[in-house]
Amino acid sequence: MTKPRVHIATDHAGMELSSHLVGHLGAQGYEVVDHGPREYDPLDDYPAFCIRAALAVVADQAAGVHALGIVLGGSGNGEQIAANKVKGVRAALAWNLDTARLAREHNDANVIAVGGRQHSVEEATGLIEAFLAEPFSQDERHVRRIGKIAVYETTGEIVD
Repeated sequence: MTKPRVHIATDHAGMELSSHLVGHLGAQGYEVVDHGPREYDPLDDYPAFCIRAALAVVADQAAGVHALGIVLGGSGNGEQIAANKVKGVRAALAWNLDTARLAREHNDANVIAVGGRQHSVEEATGLIEAFLAEPFSQDERHVRRIGKIAVYETTGEIVD
């Protein structure tokens, strides 16, 4: 399988990690699209950056482009919440290798959120590499569950 296009966004708390990842992933053959910010501002607000990255992932996927996203911040929590407001996004907060892999394998997550202040650059890079490399299992039970989430997202109907 070809490597996905990677959309990345952060706030001031994840800028060092984001800069590292753009170079590191690019050197590994990923096409990385940086959604900002472009310069350090300790008072910046992450929602716009993360929403733009999430929108780009969804747009690429709708166009048949294999794409995933990365959103970074101090904890990753707010960034995950912002990304998950975009219809079609399944953003998962990863804090260890299992949560990074399972987000893809079981949930077909298309965006990973990582807290830049929670991990060393090396640890965070490992989480992101694990996420990007892990395929969705296609297991029927996972497909079914994701489908139920999508039904609610598009219709507001809760399917048992």
